Amino acid sequence: MGQLKRVLGLPTVISITLNSIIGSGIFMLPAIGAIYSGPSSIISWIILAVLALIASMYFAELISMFPYAGGIYEFSKQAYGRFPSFLIGWLAWLVGNVTAAMLIVGAIQYLLPITGFEVTIVKVCVSVFWLFVFNAMAYRGIKLSAYMLMSFSLITVFMVTVLIVTALFNINPQNYTPFFIHKSIWSNISYLFLTVFFISETFFGLESITFLAEETKDPQKTLPKALIYAHIYIAILVTALVITSIGAINYKTFSLSQAPYTLLARNAFGNIGGDLITLGTYLVIMGSAASWVVTGPRLVLAMTRDRLFIPKFNAVHEKFGTPHRAIIFQGVITFLFIIMAFLGEGYKTLLSMLVPMVLIMMSAVVLTVPILRKTRKDIKRTFKAPLGTAGPIILTLIYVFVIVTWLIIEPNAFSLLTLVFSLMLFALPVYFLLELYYNPKTIEKTNNLIAYLSLWLEGVTIPKKVRTRIFRHLGDVKGKRVLDYGCAVGTLTVELIKKVGRDGYVYAIESSKRAVKISYMRLILTGIKVYGLKRNFDIIRDSEEYSRIHPSVDHLDAAVSVGMISYIQNLQNVLKELNHKMHMGGKVVFVDYDKLFEIIPNIDWLADDKLLTQYFTKAGFKIRIERVQGMMWRYVYIFAEKVKNVRK
Repeated sequence: MGQLKRVLGLPTVISITLNSIIGSGIFMLPAIGAIYSGPSSIISWIILAVLALIASMYFAELISMFPYAGGIYEFSKQAYGRFPSFLIGWLAWLVGNVTAAMLIVGAIQYLLPITGFEVTIVKVCVSVFWLFVFNAMAYRGIKLSAYMLMSFSLITVFMVTVLIVTALFNINPQNYTPFFIHKSIWSNISYLFLTVFFISETFFGLESITFLAEETKDPQKTLPKALIYAHIYIAILVTALVITSIGAINYKTFSLSQAPYTLLARNAFGNIGGDLITLGTYLVIMGSAASWVVTGPRLVLAMTRDRLFIPKFNAVHEKFGTPHRAIIFQGVITFLFIIMAFLGEGYKTLLSMLVPMVLIMMSAVVLTVPILRKTRKDIKRTFKAPLGTAGPIILTLIYVFVIVTWLIIEPNAFSLLTLVFSLMLFALPVYFLLELYYNPKTIEKTNNLIAYLSLWLEGVTIPKKVRTRIFRHLGDVKGKRVLDYGCAVGTLTVELIKKVGRDGYVYAIESSKRAVKISYMRLILTGIKVYGLKRNFDIIRDSEEYSRIHPSVDHLDAAVSVGMISYIQNLQNVLKELNHKMHMGGKVVFVDYDKLFEIIPNIDWLADDKLLTQYFTKAGFKIRIERVQGMMWRYVYIFAEKVKNVRK
């Protein structure tokens, strides 16, 4: 695995932060806010700007403590532990994909507000084209991506400034009246917070910049400054734009327009000016989408390093220095969300899914601040946010209140929230599979649970033809000492104790307590039946079998293992230990399963014949690999023979 390179300075990071945050929200959400609260939606924008600035300070403190590519996932890992941090990382990854898709879809709807089947096909094609372009640039390197994002950032600042100046010279004070459009005080308050819900996407994106920590120069100082400076600037810019635009266009007209700033520009500059503003707005929104495409794969890389994401994505391109596999994978997922958006209500469908996800994620992250202030006092903070204990709690309560208001007022809110939780809960089986890949304790518990099922299905998992191939390679083992490494319920061990005879010996090792009991009873019954009271085996329960050969095992002539190699934590160490315990010419057979139903991949090195050969050769074995397709998976046979001694 390669390393990410530190090439980003403060101006670049500020530009990327601006670009990450200013997206479709600043151009499309003022109109949605006006629908719910009219001119008083200005208050909602001010509330949101203050909340976002406070949140940015907490993020600034956290990134100054943990300047790693995982960003918010890293903060959560330090505060909550492995499983909660996985859920938050998964949620952040979903947020990134939904956001990128929403921005791409929102941009094309802004550019082409007309509807129809043919137009929709064009919109889909244009959206997919841009997704491909952004992923291609992200693949080619962070410097190229940074130049792209800085260009979009300049366009963004120019566009918003032009719109503010244009609206400023067209303000009509009567457009601010009536300021409150609902009859009662409580209705106005409720709708102000509902407005906060829908417009909150405008300030989303600060989490994405934390993923670039490992590519930023002096990240402990650079990233906190970038986050705070960018949020102050955006807060001023957004508030000024909303105040002037609502003053320039009556809120009813403003709220009904799919492209309100195009309307503003046409009133001021004519049709050509309106078209130019529309095109500029489209580029700004696409620039924000590009930011997510660039930053999101760094989160995947960080989670993969901690063995909490699919292992194939733990790779950095040797030439470009980018997490190229994570970029391709994320591109595919974003494409699926784009298609889902066009099949639904487009931009608003994704927006309604996105907001609760982000508010839940933000709550979890800001609450790490008081936790880490108590548990990690030893870590230096180059920036310390005010109200580090009470502030995050108050901010979280406000987020919860905003979600509850949305659930009470919006008719389809519960169904969308159910969909959001379904996407989040999908993480549970993913986590279990990953733990089953890497965590010996989980493997042991799972094997305990399925021990009797393994006994019942042993004819399927280790069919007779597989056993025949294994014993054919081992040859005549009569009178020899054989290791069954990871014996499970003793499927092979039963046959081995028959084949080694009275003068041979079988060591059977297994971590699962229940599987050991089953195996022991089978082996006792088999031994008594064949050899009377003479015992020619030993079954050992070893909770560390995934990282060693048990010390009591010695002087081996052969070894066999089925379904174990993919779980071994340190394959090179286990092979060297096997070499030290084995006589010259000793035979080894490993059998494992790959590509279950052609869907679930195995760990990288098991699929790589060249890498497997290197491992075994370095450990003193000559190796032959065969891959045979079965009904549900592909069998990987590793036939090896000891040809030299290796040093301890």
